[in-house]
This record gives sequence, C-alpha cells and structure tokens, in this order.
Amino acid sequence: MAKILRGMSQDGSARILVINSTDIVNAAIGFHRTTPTASAALGRLLTGTAMVASLMGEQKNRITFNIQGEGPIGKLIAIGDYYGNVKGYIENPMADVPPKKNGKLDVGAAVGRGTLTVIREDGVGSEPHIGTVMLQSGEIAEDITRYFAESEQIPTLCALGVTVDRDYTCLAAGGVLVQLLPFADEGVIARLEENAGALYDISRHFAAGMTNEEIAALAMKDIPFDIFDELDCAYKCDCGRERMLSAIGRVGESEIRSMLDEEEAEGHGRTLEAVCRFCNSAYRFGEEELLRAAARIAKK
Repeated sequence: MAKILRGMSQDGSARILVINSTDIVNAAIGFHRTTPTASAALGRLLTGTAMVASLMGEQKNRITFNIQGEGPIGKLIAIGDYYGNVKGYIENPMADVPPKKNGKLDVGAAVGRGTLTVIREDGVGSEPHIGTVMLQSGEIAEDITRYFAESEQIPTLCALGVTVDRDYTCLAAGGVLVQLLPFADEGVIARLEENAGALYDISRHFAAGMTNEEIAALAMKDIPFDIFDELDCAYKCDCGRERMLSAIGRVGESEIRSMLDEEEAEGHGRTLEAVCRFCNSAYRFGEEELLRAAARIAKK
C-alpha cells in the first residue's frame, strides 16, 4: 500500500510531504493498460494529487487536477480525497512519443501545451474553488509548482517520478512536496533551495529502497523537522451501480429512450451499459430501471 509522510520544520517555516506511490501507479497501469510514457504522465499526476489531497481540512473535501494538453496523451484527470486516496483517467492510454536524448521518458512532449485546472470541493454543496494556469512544461511537477505560485501564492517545491520496468509495470514511483509557510525563515529557504538538487530523478531513490523518512531527510537536510504521521493511501475508485444509474438518470427520460432505441436497433436489446472511466468497471441497466431512475431524479 502507498504511504504519505507528513511533517514540518521545527520553526514552522515549511511543511513537507513524501509519498511512495508505486502501488498506486501499478493499479492505474492495470486499469488503463498504458504505454510507458502514458504511465509516467498519469502516475506523476496521481502522485502529486495524492499529496495535495492529504492537505485538505475536512473528510468530505476532494480535489481534482485536470490537465488539458495538446499532446497525443490528451486529457489527464486525477481526483484525490482527504485521506490521499486517488483515481485517474487518461484519454489516450496507448499514446507514446520517442524518449529524450538522455533516455528518459518525454512526458512533456506527450502532454504538450495546455492548461492545468485544479478544482477544490468541500462536499457540502457550496461552490467549488477553481484555479487554472497554463502548463509550464507538461512534466507535471513543474506545472503543480506553477499552479501553487500563481493561483494560491504558495511557494512550492514539487518533485515527482515514475520508473517503468521492461514489462511495462511500475518499478518505482513517488514524490516530494515542500511548501513555505507564512513568515518563513530566509535561512530555511536557502537550505531548501540547496537541497532541491538531491530530489532530481526522485523515483531512483525509491527504486533503491529508500524510505519516505530517508527521502524527507534529503529534502530537509540541515533543517530540523518533525514527522507528524504517515497515511496509508491507494488507487481507490468509488464508482458503483447506484452512482452510475443516477448519472444516466440525470440525462432525462427522453434521452434515455432515444439511447435505448439505438441499442435495440443495433441488436443489443433495450439495455444500456455504463463503463467507469476510472476503473473500467461495467454496469448494465434495463429499461424499467433506467426510467424509474430518471423519474425519481426529475421529482427532486
């Protein structure tokens, strides 16, 4: 199971999160059957989203990171909850591009130019907070850093990495998120900048067997800090039959009848199948069940 370490410098200048997300990325690969470059792109977004999600204040909160890129991968979505659990979607899981000259996967080229939109929801019906920034590089970590700098005015260091093995599984994945807090000490800021170089190719540290605590020590070298806790988290899809039925019911009776007519004309009978885009679970519904759902929703 993936784990998120959370800590803070003893003087209150900065907070740090470290995640080993290897299990999360392997789950995503299993659901979406991604190419190596697509695995790296989706895996990085899931990793970053899990850390940011774990910073939310209430159990009903959730956060969505939505990348609209012009590259061959297309849309990327990751949704995280208060506990750091995440689920994700990739529009073109089979998209791939040539590696960089140094042999690294070229996530930036696969994502391309575009936007990163972050949606924060409190789960109680109020309007969500939405922030959008242009993609810095498409490499994901730099884009999350830019989002926090421009949309939330929080100086942030983000390092994300995914190493894909020869069999297309994830060998190692993880990330580090360091954020300055109000009135941060200038000396701490300088040391964090000096330590940032040690976080380059972060998945290499996880592949070597380093723990979250050991990697946090690299990021916070010469900065006294305390570890608050370490959360268990996972790739967790919350779809279900009732949720999918409600989603179809919202389109209304007329549209449902039209879709049923099309299915019948194609020889599939008067039933509809809904497939979750986050875990590919399939749910099939009959006409009476669908129309009851539509009527129930229409009365609300």
